[in-house]
Amino acid sequence: MSDMDPLISIRGLQVHRGGELVLDDIDLDVHRGDFVGVVGPNGSGKSTLLLTIIGELQPTEGSITVFGNQPGSLANRGRIAWVSQAAANLPHNLRITVRELVGLGTLTWRNMIRPNRTERMERVNNAIQMVGLEALADCDIRHMSGGQRQRAVVARGLASNAEVLILDEPLVGVDRTSRTDFLRFLEDLCRTEKKTLLMVTHDHTAISRCTHCAVCIDGNVHVDEEMKTDPNPLMLSNLRGNLNPKDALNLTFSKAIQSEEAE
Repeated sequence: MSDMDPLISIRGLQVHRGGELVLDDIDLDVHRGDFVGVVGPNGSGKSTLLLTIIGELQPTEGSITVFGNQPGSLANRGRIAWVSQAAANLPHNLRITVRELVGLGTLTWRNMIRPNRTERMERVNNAIQMVGLEALADCDIRHMSGGQRQRAVVARGLASNAEVLILDEPLVGVDRTSRTDFLRFLEDLCRTEKKTLLMVTHDHTAISRCTHCAVCIDGNVHVDEEMKTDPNPLMLSNLRGNLNPKDALNLTFSKAIQSEEAE
């Protein structure tokens, strides 16, 4: 596939969970180097969308391709990394260094049967360098800040040579200063390393930094290009669950409707 083709292409997607319709008639393209924010109130379908992208859930209708293949295909193995919210919240009694944690990202059934230690260490060192933790590579992760732990967890995904990183609420538990640095780091991954990021977050600052913003409300996905530079405060307040999802849907398109009327 060429660089012009979307890495993730979704058309008319419909997904049910437990017999309930969760996502309906979804269209979405994600290209290489995109930084996509996935936002919306709890239960709106954010996790369902991401689980469908990685092949854990099957669509009822429509089509979805990832790297030109079906989600979850062997051809995609190792090309997508999921960085969960809990990944950086390691048990207090677990002693593990940054280097050891990142090394877990290189483990596959293939290199466990025929290990190539030199290649694995090279990938680990490259990933640690990418996230700027060289000086802390041999430090116990328990003694690091929330932002540093999140970088280490992202490095674990990078060590797998993943091209797409799915980040589930990566800013939870990260202090304000570390949060700014972490977002800048994610932007650099997109710009310099051409990594593609899909980030679930309720953080408004993070939303403003996204290249695109896939707003997932009441089972529908809407891509709002303006949101990164001019977020609608009424809509953002809804993302905390303050308004009915159907009312929020109207707020989402209020600016678009006003623009059309002006024309």
